[in-house]
Amino acid sequence: MTERPEGHASRDLPLAALLVAEGGLAATGALLGPLVLDLLHYRTSASGLDQIRGTDLTALALVTPLCGWVGKLAWDGHPAAPVLALAPAGYGVYVSTQLLVGSEWGRLPGNVEWFSPLLLGVIGVGIAVVIRATRSLRSQVPLRWSRRLERATGVLMLVVAGFVVLGIHLSSLVDALGSAPIGVGVLETPNAFWVVKAMDLGLIVPASLLIGAGLLKGRSWARTPAAAVLGGYALLGWSVAAMGWSMVRGGAVDASVALAVGSTAVAAAVTGYAVTLYRPLFRRAPSVLASRPGVDVPSLHS
Repeated sequence: MTERPEGHASRDLPLAALLVAEGGLAATGALLGPLVLDLLHYRTSASGLDQIRGTDLTALALVTPLCGWVGKLAWDGHPAAPVLALAPAGYGVYVSTQLLVGSEWGRLPGNVEWFSPLLLGVIGVGIAVVIRATRSLRSQVPLRWSRRLERATGVLMLVVAGFVVLGIHLSSLVDALGSAPIGVGVLETPNAFWVVKAMDLGLIVPASLLIGAGLLKGRSWARTPAAAVLGGYALLGWSVAAMGWSMVRGGAVDASVALAVGSTAVAAAVTGYAVTLYRPLFRRAPSVLASRPGVDVPSLHS
């Protein structure tokens, strides 16, 4: 029997299969949507369709290839696979939930309900990827970061949370809660508007604040979630950038070239930082060290 090369753990076939399934489902939804075949008709506005074309482009250009690559890493037993898997899985759950729950049921035409098993599949498989990856991470040591990198990442997590609240949601939320809102989003697609607000302000921002605070206090448990969240933010950043350019191209009333340019710059910056966090995963194989007799390593939850 041939030995595995050093630096590799045992193959994680379930994680590999789940990632391939997640990428395939995401690609299928994008191909059926308004960007390519236009068979899946979302119950949303013209501006909403422009935004969905942006998410479809992100799914085809980034999410599906990333799922395939990380799936290959899991198949090969690479210890980086569980950490890397969390970003596309979380992104898929986030976007598909909004596409399904945020439809304007009873108000706008469409047939998204006929494709709900596909969207539910992306959500369900994405959750399964997160569960499987988290289980795999329990046998690995924590990511090894310097105290300086921990502090920098903690500050970045807090800055991103603040940007989501103040830069993205505050003005539109104040308008929506007023007596006579004028925002295009809350007037044309209120379901999607409030679903996004609930997910970002009720889930994403609190998680970012908790992880950021953990990193600033030097808590090792916060490193892996931080890497996963920032990877997800990188994908979301490219999705927002693609939405912005799609809206500009489609001539949407609420389109903004400045927002499209700014989103692209932010996405590139967050991606660069996320790559910096992931790079050490390819220099060593902590799970292999953990499995060797006589080697004492801290647990993931130390």
